[in-house]
Amino acid sequence: MFTGIITDIGTVTRVEQRGDLRLWISSRYDSDGIDIGASIACSGVCLTVVEKRDDQFAVDISAETIARTARHRWQQGARVNLERALKLGDELGGHIVTGHVDAVGKIVGIEPVGDSREFRIDGPASVAAFIAPKGSVCLDGASLTVNEVEDVADGVRFSINLIPHSAEQTTFGSQNEHRGAQVGDDINIEIDTLARYLGRMKQVMEKR
Repeated sequence: MFTGIITDIGTVTRVEQRGDLRLWISSRYDSDGIDIGASIACSGVCLTVVEKRDDQFAVDISAETIARTARHRWQQGARVNLERALKLGDELGGHIVTGHVDAVGKIVGIEPVGDSREFRIDGPASVAAFIAPKGSVCLDGASLTVNEVEDVADGVRFSINLIPHSAEQTTFGSQNEHRGAQVGDDINIEIDTLARYLGRMKQVMEKR
């Protein structure tokens, strides 16, 4: 379980093709404080630590996960938003996030709004009913608030605002030689947990 509050940006330093894909990710986390078997959300995907050394940890990614997430996150040199699993007593600063990606969306627009930037995201029809104005959504692991929502022919288009601090602390912003999110980029979408259960309840009730 996570909160969608990003605590570090990691970099994929090595990719090993085995039965599954093994990624080595460098981060500022103290590896001594990471247990083998621990869960770490990597750009919104809950992954299990299988090895560690110095300032790096390794995770295995199955073909199923690769097929259902933004693939460019799993390439050497890619930057990933990181969050350690929530502990009892931790501050819940975002919203409840499971690390299970519901769909892959696409950034279709980025516009400055004051000091912030407005991102417009296109998502598939499968998540359209679960995206609501002023509701929560998790994008590449970051807990964000939905501004406007528009139903479109093949899905949903919604917008979020990113303040400078949030951009700097995530892969959405550019740091040093690293580019930030750009129009055309794929993005991992996790809908709000409450919305998921309400949607399932409605589906069951309609069948009765």
